[in-house]
Amino acid sequence: MIDDLETLRNYIGGKWTPVGGSNTFEVWDPATGAVISRVRASDSLDVHAAVAAASAAVPGWRRHTPVERAQFLFRLKARMEDRFDDLARSITIEHGKVLAEARGEVRRAIDNIDQACGTPALLQGRFAEDISHGVDEALIRQPVGVCAAIVPFNFPLMIPCWFLPYAIACGNPFVLKTSERTPRTAMLLFELIDGLGLPPGVVGLVHGDARTAELLIDHPEVKAISFVGSTPAARAVYARAAANGMRAQAQGGAKNSLVVLPDAPIDLVAPLAAESAFGNAGQRCLAGGSAIVVGAAADPFVDAVAALAEATTMGSGLDDGVELGPLITQHSRQRVGALIGVGADEGAQLVVDGRKRGTDTDGFFLGATVVDHVAPATSLATTEVFGPVLGITRVTDLDEALDLVNGGVYGNMACLFTADGASARRFRYEARSGNIGINVGVAQPMASFPFSGWGDSFFGDLHAHGEHAIEFYTQTKVVVERWL
Repeated sequence: MIDDLETLRNYIGGKWTPVGGSNTFEVWDPATGAVISRVRASDSLDVHAAVAAASAAVPGWRRHTPVERAQFLFRLKARMEDRFDDLARSITIEHGKVLAEARGEVRRAIDNIDQACGTPALLQGRFAEDISHGVDEALIRQPVGVCAAIVPFNFPLMIPCWFLPYAIACGNPFVLKTSERTPRTAMLLFELIDGLGLPPGVVGLVHGDARTAELLIDHPEVKAISFVGSTPAARAVYARAAANGMRAQAQGGAKNSLVVLPDAPIDLVAPLAAESAFGNAGQRCLAGGSAIVVGAAADPFVDAVAALAEATTMGSGLDDGVELGPLITQHSRQRVGALIGVGADEGAQLVVDGRKRGTDTDGFFLGATVVDHVAPATSLATTEVFGPVLGITRVTDLDEALDLVNGGVYGNMACLFTADGASARRFRYEARSGNIGINVGVAQPMASFPFSGWGDSFFGDLHAHGEHAIEFYTQTKVVVERWL
């Protein structure tokens, strides 16, 4: 099904259905520039049909016990394990990331399904006997109703699994609006879901663009919306959802800092920093695109990461030995290249210029780039590049580094490299960021912990996965009870 350019379809009411909208998008293989699929944007009739099917499923799905709901997820986990390599290859073909990164994404997706399988234990409420004379009181959790998610291109399998398994495990039907840039992997995920025997309408898939997303947010039967994307879009989604009276979690952009102290072993730190900045071609909200290097650590660090950047093997993510794949589109490559040029114009030093590297294909490639002497408040210091670019700012001490970390508007991740426990504890205590790393380059929370963005990196109260997912996808009811 997914190999035919004209067959990308929605999944509504337990059936594959044609997309009714007229706006069509091309899906590229970023490594070759070839068109591999075309997909239409779902219109109001498509969205209404998907939500109507989900609404019809609300009463019956809620009456499935939590243990019964979890059994579907156990089966989905097994099917994903069986198709592990197929899922990874699908990610690589339409996104461009190397197979090792794609396999890591599949594993993270399965981890979230595994975590959601434990929902029956997490749905337990509270009970107080004799809270007053002859009166008992209980708090119970119940589903919120139809839930939806709008997800980005950069993790086409993992991010949907931040939401879908938890929502349905808590008793809510769920509609996914996948990215128009990477729709094929969502199709494969729903092919696996299609064989589970879920009641019709419990899960739905709609392809589409920003207008499709707005239709979901504005639908009166959608009670909760999850979003991952840029900060301007996240802010708009959160405001629109709030105006419509629905609960929302909206994850935005980031500008993540890697702070390197002089006591950190550069031979160990540099590979972690390089992987953080260049992994996934820099297209992740936890990319460590800004290194703040303290004192004497600066020159050795720059030399080490520059050598790693120059040695990075670039090419198709399907090929053995490739370490850096392409960007998602030609426009993305042009945008990142232009931002590198702006950085140089503003006085930064191009140590390794990835714009000068190419491949034998027509893909959307840009090499690993290292830029030194990036001044605070300049474009490279404040803009989320979303490409394989590491900007380096030199400071004199940890105080100055913390001022830079805390001076930005984002708060997704901040990491510190040091051998000193006191410095590490101070950084953990003072850094204003939701995800903190100590001697790790990517502070990615495991599925059992929430993805805790702060500032302009997140709008809402409850984050993706972990215990926050249970809170987000349920509403509490308090029962005060006396028997006469």
